[in-house]
Amino acid sequence: MAHHDLAIVGTGSGNMIVDDRFDGLDVAHVEATRFGGTCLNVGCIPTKMLAYTAEVAETVRAASSYGVDARIERIRWSDIRDRVFARLDPIGDEGRDYRRDHGTVYDGTARFTGPRAMTVDLADGGTAEFTADRIVLAVGGRPVVPPPVADSGVPFHTSDTIMRIDELPDHLAIIGGGYIAAEFAHVFGGLGCEVTIVESADTLLGGMDETVVERFTDAARERFTVHTGRTVEKVTGGGGDVRLHLDDGTEVRADRLLVAAGRRPNSDRLDLDHAGVDTDDAGRVVVDVHGRTTADGVWALGDISTPHPVKHVANHEAEVVGHNLAHPDELREVDHGFVPAAVFTTPQIGTVGRTEQQCRDEGLEFRVGFHEYADVAFGWAMEEQRGFCKVLVAPDGTLLGAHLLGPQASTMVQQLVQAMVLGVNAQRLADVQYWIHPALTEVLENALRDAVEDD
Repeated sequence: MAHHDLAIVGTGSGNMIVDDRFDGLDVAHVEATRFGGTCLNVGCIPTKMLAYTAEVAETVRAASSYGVDARIERIRWSDIRDRVFARLDPIGDEGRDYRRDHGTVYDGTARFTGPRAMTVDLADGGTAEFTADRIVLAVGGRPVVPPPVADSGVPFHTSDTIMRIDELPDHLAIIGGGYIAAEFAHVFGGLGCEVTIVESADTLLGGMDETVVERFTDAARERFTVHTGRTVEKVTGGGGDVRLHLDDGTEVRADRLLVAAGRRPNSDRLDLDHAGVDTDDAGRVVVDVHGRTTADGVWALGDISTPHPVKHVANHEAEVVGHNLAHPDELREVDHGFVPAAVFTTPQIGTVGRTEQQCRDEGLEFRVGFHEYADVAFGWAMEEQRGFCKVLVAPDGTLLGAHLLGPQASTMVQQLVQAMVLGVNAQRLADVQYWIHPALTEVLENALRDAVEDD
């Protein structure tokens, strides 16, 4: 049986750990699919490349509102898809080649057979076994497929497969109403497909700030057919003719089905009980603030363990775990204090901190600062009628949360993230700097001043 000084299981953010700090060690990497993980291959990067393409198409369609008559001649899906993956696939291939040249790579699915001992079901059909002094679990998560779909025998797609299809569907049905569903609705709707969304909750993007939820759901209803408060009881049909039978008797027919009903950590595939690694009720691997699991010498990061399954959090955790592996006497802590998020749709969303409903539920005293894109000069230029910035501010001026919906929201929110992390209060953030006029950032300034105007 092979023995390694360090084994990294999963090569998304896990692939960031090993650098020159570990020169001279015997290091192994285990990967079941493509190097680069969810973000590079089936998540953040390809979806945003497609989302931007869809935004371009939507801009052309809306050009007449600015006095510019334009039209789309053709959507070349194969060119769009190939532009994305011709850029991304070589990155994963190069990552695998590099690790092979500088250590051991096991191409397959790993599971524990004992404390710090694993077996790998190799992609070529064989098996391999190894032990390691230290093991890092970074195997991410996977899409959840509800039983009515999984048991139907009807072909379907998830975020893992939908971006590599050969032809655009005429009509795409989406089960789910979270950020993955929202982004793919934007992508395929923007590229000219009819889109129907079925969501069991009463709104889309549940869990986000209530004003974001309300306005985004309204916007989605204008673009797509949206069934909220409905569940799929049965799926019938076949390739090219998928039929969703909803609990109110409605039948949705489409030529392709995308399941975007959430994700779950891949912890159930690792036989963690053999290693003494605990999980919580949600299936996430339990880790302390340093990234250590309940098993000696075993660490975890990213979607398998974090309550914030986004790439920038996984990267931060990888930096912390990497430091702690290299410097066991100078441990750093993971900081989940102010984790921002964005949804790349039309309208775009940027958010950080508490929502208004969370502030109420916690019994906090707070003020709401609110400003519409339509009330700043650049909003006039964009003819933007739905966008807004909302800040939640404590009586002492501390920023508790910030939520934007509208163009460039994912970029605009970053200044508010920075202020929260650095402890800059709302009054000082509004006053200490010039705000470029008439840039869109004036919507931030005005929301901040609205929150503190009586001080």
